[in-house]
Parts: sequence; C-alpha cells; structure tokens
Amino acid sequence: MKPPTPILVCFVASLVLLGQPQAPVNPEAAIQQDFQKRIGDYLKLRKTIEGPRLKPTASVEKIEHHEKEFAHKIREARRSARHGDIFSPEISSEFRRLIALAMQGPNAGRVEKSLRSAEPEVRAKVRVEVNHKYPPSVPLQSTPPTLLVNLPQLPPELEYRVVGHYLALMDSKANLILDYIPNAIP
Repeated sequence: MKPPTPILVCFVASLVLLGQPQAPVNPEAAIQQDFQKRIGDYLKLRKTIEGPRLKPTASVEKIEHHEKEFAHKIREARRSARHGDIFSPEISSEFRRLIALAMQGPNAGRVEKSLRSAEPEVRAKVRVEVNHKYPPSVPLQSTPPTLLVNLPQLPPELEYRVVGHYLALMDSKANLILDYIPNAIP
C-alpha cells in the first residue's frame, strides 16, 4: 500500500480542523471594532480636507470663519452622509446598553443629576441632524465623565455631546454633528 500523498494529508487535516469548534467571537468587541473602523474612515476623510491650521488669533471673526469653512468642506465631502452611517443600529444598541450600565452603577445619581442640569424644556424640544452645527440655542452641555468611562474613547478631534435625549458625535473643530443616537439618554 502506498503512503498518502502530502496533498491528501493536508486535505484530511483541513477537514479535521474545520470540524473543531471555533472560538466564539465577543459580539460587544466586534461592535466596538466596527465603531472604531467607522471613526477611522471619517478621520481619513477629515485629514484630506483639513487644510492649513489657523494661526493663533484673538479674532472671533477669524475663528468663526475658519470653523465655517472647515464645516463646509466636511459637509461637501460627506454630502451623502445619513443618520446611522457611524452609529449603525447595532452600534446604537451597544451604546444604549453601555449608557444604561452607567445609569445603574454607583455613580448613577451623579450622572442623572448632571444630565438633569440641562433645561427641561430644551431637552424636550431639541433635535439634531447629521452634517448640521450643534444647535446654537442649546447650551453646550458636556458629557458626564462617569458616562464617558463606559463609552469607547474618541480621538481628540471628536467628542460625545448630550443634546436633549440624543447622544451626538461631533467634530469639535468644525462644530459639526457627524451622527447621533436618538433616545440614548433617559
């Protein structure tokens, strides 16, 4: 009897390996990895259109003009951007889960108190849109640190903002909303 050929041995070994149970994929890690990829894609786009930095100035007009020009370039480059491009349904669900965890932990009282500090009538009426400025009539509320601890870390160009019941993802230099999660904040 002839010894098996190397090709046959490899084929049989492949079948045996395919029959082995695969290590389960952590679904939360996969979702966060998808989020980081989407953020990375945006940052690549942003880098191609950023242009020269504004020289240090005390001129409010120059700063506002630079911000508006940069936001306009981003809007043009993301003309087809829609809600859910970064915060997909799966990513939104994961963020809601993470926010709910922060709202249940030992710091829940501090998070709720910080969130309630926004004017109640503003929280009820505010609406955000992709590729629009942060609503100028709404105070720029920071995201409570105890809530941020549960969310994926962002690069310095981006930030989370609580806007009413929304969690918005913003480009801080352009003052532009990139995407949002409705009803993320109780």
